[in-house]
Amino acid sequence: MKKTDLYSHAHAFIAGIRVCEFRKAGQPTVDDVCNLLSMSTEQGHHICNKLAELDVIECVEGAFGIRVFIRDHLKLEEIPRGETGSSMEDELKKFQDSKKEFSKKIESIQAAQAEKKKSLFAEVEKKLKEQMDKNKS
Repeated sequence: MKKTDLYSHAHAFIAGIRVCEFRKAGQPTVDDVCNLLSMSTEQGHHICNKLAELDVIECVEGAFGIRVFIRDHLKLEEIPRGETGSSMEDELKKFQDSKKEFSKKIESIQAAQAEKKKSLFAEVEKKLKEQMDKNKS
């Protein structure tokens, strides 16, 4: 699927849900809709999450995957046309940035712990030397 705006993807996704409902005579999974539309599962889940935020669809997680239900298709028209919104690349970059920040935080905590450990050993060594000096006297 070529890169288009959220409005177009949303309409295609809702149409895919309806076609899958007709074919299977039941509620489709996100994977069913993605296979029908020839889109990646990641992109399908991204669109699914956006539509769930807008209350266009409802996602119900069950034993056989996440089933999607159309809640209010008229809310699709509230999505601005031509606006690409946040693409998968943007979302991936945000995730990677947050992961880097988290890694830096962990490194700083580990460095602080190492410094505490070092000072504790120095303190224990100092007390041990003092104790040995007292015993010699």
